[in-house]
Amino acid sequence: MGNSEPLWIPSEQRQRASRIHRFLRSHGFESYNEAWQWSVAPAHAGEFWRDVADDLGVVWRRPPDATLEADPAAVPGARWFRGALLNYAENALHPPATGGGAEATAVIALSQTRDRQELTWSELTALVMRVRRGLVRAGVSKGDRVAAYMPNIPETLAAMLATASIGAIWACCAPETGVAGVLDRFSQIEPKVLIGVDGYRFGTKEVSRLEQALAIRDGLPTLRTAVWLPYLEAGAGRPAGWISWDELTGDEADQNPEFEPVDFDHPLYVLFSSGTTGRPKPIVHGHGGITLEHLKALALHFDIGPGDRFFWFTTTGWMMWNFCVSGLLAGATVVMFDGDPSSPSMGALWDVMSSTGTTCGGVGSGFLVACQKAVIHPREMFDLSRLKTLGATGSPLPGSAASWVYEDVGDDILVASFSGGTDVCTGFVGASPLHPVWAGEISCRCLGASVEVFDDGGKPVVEEEGELVLTAPLPSMPVGFWGDPAGERYRAAYFERFPGVWAHGDRATLTRRGTVVITGRSDGTLNRGGVRIGTAELYEVVEAYPGVADSLVVHLDDPAGGPGEIWLLVVAATDAEGLEDELKAALRRDLSPRHVPDRVVRIPAVPRTLSGKKLEVPVKKILAGTDPDDALTVASLANPESLEPIVALAKARARAG
Repeated sequence: MGNSEPLWIPSEQRQRASRIHRFLRSHGFESYNEAWQWSVAPAHAGEFWRDVADDLGVVWRRPPDATLEADPAAVPGARWFRGALLNYAENALHPPATGGGAEATAVIALSQTRDRQELTWSELTALVMRVRRGLVRAGVSKGDRVAAYMPNIPETLAAMLATASIGAIWACCAPETGVAGVLDRFSQIEPKVLIGVDGYRFGTKEVSRLEQALAIRDGLPTLRTAVWLPYLEAGAGRPAGWISWDELTGDEADQNPEFEPVDFDHPLYVLFSSGTTGRPKPIVHGHGGITLEHLKALALHFDIGPGDRFFWFTTTGWMMWNFCVSGLLAGATVVMFDGDPSSPSMGALWDVMSSTGTTCGGVGSGFLVACQKAVIHPREMFDLSRLKTLGATGSPLPGSAASWVYEDVGDDILVASFSGGTDVCTGFVGASPLHPVWAGEISCRCLGASVEVFDDGGKPVVEEEGELVLTAPLPSMPVGFWGDPAGERYRAAYFERFPGVWAHGDRATLTRRGTVVITGRSDGTLNRGGVRIGTAELYEVVEAYPGVADSLVVHLDDPAGGPGEIWLLVVAATDAEGLEDELKAALRRDLSPRHVPDRVVRIPAVPRTLSGKKLEVPVKKILAGTDPDDALTVASLANPESLEPIVALAKARARAG
């Protein structure tokens, strides 16, 4: 893609010490590409995933009769590991193969609401079993749903594992989510139990969620039990109609861990889409698919195992929380953080990684851009000597931000850009300790993920932008959507564009060297004279500009059939004049005249989802004249107030004709 030299090349020592190197060599492969081709080939896909299970130590209650049934190229419709019984929670709590064993540290939790906590594997297991027995007393059994309005703390992890241990189904919303947004999600799955908190601290600000939690409880008529955790005010009493967390976990009786064996595709948890243009999709993930995929991704691509400390900054409402806590599957210590990532300064998350000895950390790409713009130097501020890998996801990582990591964080770090989504609760494309890191590119297609880029006619292309697709099954593809027994909504969401092929909704380019460049969401692509332009390349130029704090770009069609207009909405970092002309000049110089927007408009804030993603398509619809209530669901926004200036712009555009 024009980058002549990589930013980082793994040393031979690092490659040979990695788990993925040992995996490849044990199967006789001389190169990663050879192994990837084997892992996705229809004749060998089942064999690959069986070897992942065997080599990485999946705990079966009953081994499978077959690995992959039906045509291996059939997407959807493939059936994995017929006859197998297992349990995600049992795999997560399986004692790690380290000298510390059950007394080694399993969880380190930092919070701006309470003091640091550490739990050993035996302590975590005991807590999970106490929660399990409390849920059983509350009437929870296999197939029931347990919903949580909880932050990123050990109790949330324990409740999720306890739910899984029963064979019940977990769903969670972060407590910053509004009542309407929570009810839009939880009401679809009709939970039997709700677990909630009284509030939290975000930096120095106390945020009460008492009224919201009570309203959520009242809005879920299927609830039999509501559990109250006094997190903001430790030791405070519970509201009427709730039982306390201590009541739920009060059974201290010594008892061996219990795990309900379930089928490979038995529902583990429900994750919800952003819901920006309608009711959030309830995406059901299974025990087996998540266990295998997360083990593969974490152990092989992120190279974590016993002795590692794995951290990802995330809320409980984002799939990266589910991915992060799966570090337990690989025997790593999971590091949890609840709070404001920019308080007391932009060094907060680097301090988390330093103080916990994190070896593999992860953040949103936007956070790295913000640190770069704030001109901070984490390597001079903190001891990051144990940090081997730094993951980045949520949006494309600009090449300039990756370069900043090597200059200001550490010069021997694997910057692991990772792209996938809630739909599969993992990434299709990512990094590995065997691959160089190239600016603005994702290092490789992940093992077992049959990733291609299709042109509009459904033909694979290289060095040409197209649609990111999966041409063969992946075990962590959803079991389905909740309330969609015939699978109609599921098939419509992913398989209508190219029959039998998963279309992920991203625009991408596959390079000749096997790297991948994500250029934006398919439905947010710009169009200039019939030429498609990805939004990611504009953002890289615009948001590197000193006078810009944030931005959003959309293409507005001309109803008369003309070329339309590209609007660039910017959040200015200063009140300086001339920013609009400077940005146009920069885009013309650094990209091309085709990339120069027709209008540059200042706005106070960019509308974002609860997981921090920009709302390109809904903003485009509003500016084009769609009623905001029809363009999006306000409850899905992290910052609903940001819509007012967008609506005002739309009205002004309509008046101007």
